Amino acid sequence: MNIVTLTLNPALDKSSGIHRLVPEQKMRCSEVHTDAGGGGINVSKGIRKLGGNSTAVFPSGGNNGLVLEKLLQDAGIVVETLRLENETRENFSVTETSTNLQYRFNMPGMEMTTEMADACLDMVARLNPEYLVASGSLPPGLPVDYYEKIAALAHRIGARCIIDTSGEPLRAAADEGMYLLKPNLAELSALVGEEKLSIDQVDDAALEIIGKGMCEVVVVSLGPQGALLVSRDGFEHIPAPTVPKKSTVGAGDSMVSGMVWSLANGKSLREVVQTGVACGSAATMNPGTELFHAEDVFRLLHWIQTYGERYRIKDF
Repeated sequence: MNIVTLTLNPALDKSSGIHRLVPEQKMRCSEVHTDAGGGGINVSKGIRKLGGNSTAVFPSGGNNGLVLEKLLQDAGIVVETLRLENETRENFSVTETSTNLQYRFNMPGMEMTTEMADACLDMVARLNPEYLVASGSLPPGLPVDYYEKIAALAHRIGARCIIDTSGEPLRAAADEGMYLLKPNLAELSALVGEEKLSIDQVDDAALEIIGKGMCEVVVVSLGPQGALLVSRDGFEHIPAPTVPKKSTVGAGDSMVSGMVWSLANGKSLREVVQTGVACGSAATMNPGTELFHAEDVFRLLHWIQTYGERYRIKDF
């Protein structure tokens, strides 16, 4: 299957650790670990870790952009980039090892015009994907409804579109419609115009947005409780295994990568979400900005498929 990921606000993700954070003092951190980051880029990395292939499309600026490209190419990921003069942003996270608390600092990104973003969409159209994953925040300069334009492109070229973002960009994309939507509880509440949803309202809310044509499949992320799969055929809770948590960075992107990889391999929707939950859970087991290890994913997937029934929430 031809999978393309689109990341309009890529980043170099840098992570380090320190025993304790103390204000106004010089602190000695551990060695810095650098990863290629940004929503769609993380999805491409996850697909590659599972043995699949995708093409990562993104704007690449300055020296940071070149470093980001090389990191992906060294990992065996095909890249298509729009070269820009401005510098690709850097994000960084610091883990306080004495408490295991993580502090994440995300920069806004380089300014982009609609014409620049449209050039990235032209690349996507030329690649003619069967699955298009657009993920992450929008960079400064783009209108909040730009994801709606991405969803419209997917319709035009016949691609199954999966968009993973939040706030107004998510609502705009949902208004256009897509194949799969992965909101958390707060995002689902906003999509149906509710301040807060109780757990027994989640399935009805998800069916409501499917009925409005916003998507065909909803996968509601429930954090450590797993996810709820909702389609016109019904709904099912997929539990998450309990794992030692070191970092939540990239867990959502990991979940998307597992789902897209499974879809491209013809798995059932139940298996798709089971794999996504396994990938998201496995990602939290690693420190800093690292994603998951494939061996952890398949071990956790076995647990979900063998023992998960005992831990399902049935009172939806």
